[in-house]
Amino acid sequence: MLSHLGRYEIIGELGQGAMGIVYKAKDPIIDRMLAIKTINLGPGLALDEKAEYEARFYQEAKAAGRLSHPNIITVFDVGKSGDVAYIAMEFLEGRELRDILDDTPLLPVNQVLNIAVQVALGLAFAHEHGIVHRDVKPSNIMVIHDWEVKITDFGIARMASSAVQTQSGMVLGSPKYMSPEQVLGKTLDQRSDIFSLGVVLYEMLTGQPPFFGETINAVMYQTINVLPPLPGTLNPEVPAMLNFIVTKALAKRVEDRYQNAKEFADDLLTCRDALPCSGTKFEATKSPASALPAQIPDAIPVASRIEVDNENSNPDIVKPVAPVTVTPKVLTKPDAAPVTPTNALSVQANKGKNTPHIANKGYLLMIMIVLLALLGWALIL
Repeated sequence: MLSHLGRYEIIGELGQGAMGIVYKAKDPIIDRMLAIKTINLGPGLALDEKAEYEARFYQEAKAAGRLSHPNIITVFDVGKSGDVAYIAMEFLEGRELRDILDDTPLLPVNQVLNIAVQVALGLAFAHEHGIVHRDVKPSNIMVIHDWEVKITDFGIARMASSAVQTQSGMVLGSPKYMSPEQVLGKTLDQRSDIFSLGVVLYEMLTGQPPFFGETINAVMYQTINVLPPLPGTLNPEVPAMLNFIVTKALAKRVEDRYQNAKEFADDLLTCRDALPCSGTKFEATKSPASALPAQIPDAIPVASRIEVDNENSNPDIVKPVAPVTVTPKVLTKPDAAPVTPTNALSVQANKGKNTPHIANKGYLLMIMIVLLALLGWALIL
């Protein structure tokens, strides 16, 4: 392993590409960690190929170095050491979107939109400065802390990828993410990047690319001729508006596509803001029921009534009961028998019987007093 590239101290190897290695390095002058991507211009290349690759490498590296945007990796320096050309860039601690999708094929829709919006905004900035990425794909999208996104490998994809090559060694790109005009070898502009981002968006939403086949030619044929199923048919969580956005981004004719990445980002933002869970994070957990404050509802429907499990006397453990029919009751005093329509009529009937009985007793007493009075008058006379 190399110990130095220019003034940079090589600390370790981060990864390998088709034409070079990415190193973790340190700038001893300002004590900053960075990543250095290399391209090998050694004897394996013909002289004309070497000159062309080197010229493109420096041209695109310098162009990317002019870009300063939160969603684009920062390029600090470009140089050459022997047969190795290199670009010194921002060191990112995170994961490639490719690795994330391999582990979690279907992310929440709002999280997918968060990623896509950031990529679209980064591409829009690059396009405004005359730079077309030409190789937008999950392995060129880094996700770092708090799901912040950085686009990497600006301009290098035309040389660094070995996925598709002509007999002369010209690298075309990554077949699954190429636009129809890229497959056909036509002149590319910013709308090619929009198509490629549409492919990435489709894969994030459905867990599969829109165009696939057993051979590269089969993938290219589908890219040019086949309309993929709507994402919503493969993932019911995808709203109708997002189906429209993806369809427009994947239009075969460049005239039918989004004409710039800013329009694409605006529609993605509108869709994200319309989602009911737009603020939800990927690692969301539900609060336990015991942590929720006890609340008394205004009314409890009979069909959803619950009861405490008396076996363990734990009020947090409930079990559902079947719906029941409740008959209204009239509350009475504890010591009194419940008053119903039947016994109410009985009380009234007893009252009718008792009243005449008390009156007869008083009538007999008056008769006796009158008789005694008459007897007394008779004795006096």
